[in-house]
Amino acid sequence: MERILLVAAEGLPFVKSGGLADVIGSLPYEFKKKGYDVRVVLPMYRKIALNWRDKMTHLRSYTVSINYSETLVNLYYYILDGVTFYFIENAGYFEREGLYGYIDDGERFAYYQKAVLEMCNQLDYFPDIMHTHDWHTGMIPAMCKENYNHDPRYRHIKHVYTIHNLAYQGNFPVEMLEPCLGLGHYVFDNGNVRFDGGISFMKSGIVYADKVTTVSPSYAQEIKTPQYGEHLETVLRYREPDLCGIVNGIDINLWNPKTDNLIASNYSLTTYKKGKGKNKTELQKELGLTVDENVMLISVVSRLTWQKGIYLMIEQLFNICSQPIQLVVLGSGEAGLEEKLREAENANKGKVCFYCGYNEALSHKIYAASDLFLMPSLFEPCGISQLISMRYGTLPLVRETGGLRDTVHAYNEYTQEGNGFSFTNYNSNDMMHVLWEAIDVYYNRPDMWKQIVKNAMKTDVSWSTSAEFYLGVFREIAG
Repeated sequence: MERILLVAAEGLPFVKSGGLADVIGSLPYEFKKKGYDVRVVLPMYRKIALNWRDKMTHLRSYTVSINYSETLVNLYYYILDGVTFYFIENAGYFEREGLYGYIDDGERFAYYQKAVLEMCNQLDYFPDIMHTHDWHTGMIPAMCKENYNHDPRYRHIKHVYTIHNLAYQGNFPVEMLEPCLGLGHYVFDNGNVRFDGGISFMKSGIVYADKVTTVSPSYAQEIKTPQYGEHLETVLRYREPDLCGIVNGIDINLWNPKTDNLIASNYSLTTYKKGKGKNKTELQKELGLTVDENVMLISVVSRLTWQKGIYLMIEQLFNICSQPIQLVVLGSGEAGLEEKLREAENANKGKVCFYCGYNEALSHKIYAASDLFLMPSLFEPCGISQLISMRYGTLPLVRETGGLRDTVHAYNEYTQEGNGFSFTNYNSNDMMHVLWEAIDVYYNRPDMWKQIVKNAMKTDVSWSTSAEFYLGVFREIAG
């Protein structure tokens, strides 16, 4: 096994809408460090074209059949830090303001997947492992095995499919099966891609891939249950021998309080208290909060959606705001949640700040300045924010679900083990109970707080170990 091709819908530093981009921006480099020929392919979105196309090289143009019409593919590439990135360009499909959420998403990503498979033929590049991610690429194993089975070059490819969030499945009408995907109706009739009367890209990836992974061991177990399985638990239990969970890492060079040039003061484990104090006062000035380096600063950096447990925080906003703390929330999402947070800010000027939207530079400043990071998710396949927060000595307070349970462990004052705070039940009272505990430790037990910070900052949040787990999966199927 030498050649690995990652196929995804987004990836840093080119474009990002969620945690998938962080994975695609980091994981390939770990494979490269270990000596593999690793490449990545992405759609050429408008945001990528505006910022990067002038630096790219046009490789070739070819066509794929969509709706019985030959549709143009322009293939570009760019080498970034030794990793080759390919880009599939079609202005009609991808040069739009957003990445997803369009009525023709099924057709757009059918085109993308067809273009990726044909790219292998056009370049005479056939990977040993094709590592596909989330629903946007879920049909690739099926199309490769059903449509290219006559070609030994394609038969050689082994497929690993990674589920990042089972809640987003790529469910579309059965009518697009043949004209857009080139698949016979029999894959619907036999149940391989059939889901709720239509077809599911996600289900197809689970059924056809040689191995299925997801982004934490706990989530791999959770999604086999009706509570978390999103009506795919039966097929996931069927694939159980080939299903495993591998925790995500983060780019520890990008997220490093020692070298981060976006924060006011760099710091390390030995200087974190002084550094965090400086970052806190600068952030307070920037956001209009009362300047006080000794006050406990609690932060949230998140999409404001039901999944992220923001409703628990909203239920307890009055209680939270009545505590001797400051609160900073960075994010956007459901209009009702945004409105509640605006009301909290208006009622608690100098104590609460709500920044609606996303600001990369500001997120770095928040992680560096905060004492506690609140992440009470209903479910969380892996989570990235809790890993970043620990890197910056900001203690996570999480609900014990998915990757949060696998990466954050409640502090035990007797063994002095643990890197944060946690609660089990999805209940705002339970969350508040643990929050009060954290506030008490911060103000009244500084030595304990210092020990938890030390444990958090020493937690391995890199990709190194996880990449080796992936390579183990790849080797198992590649032989």
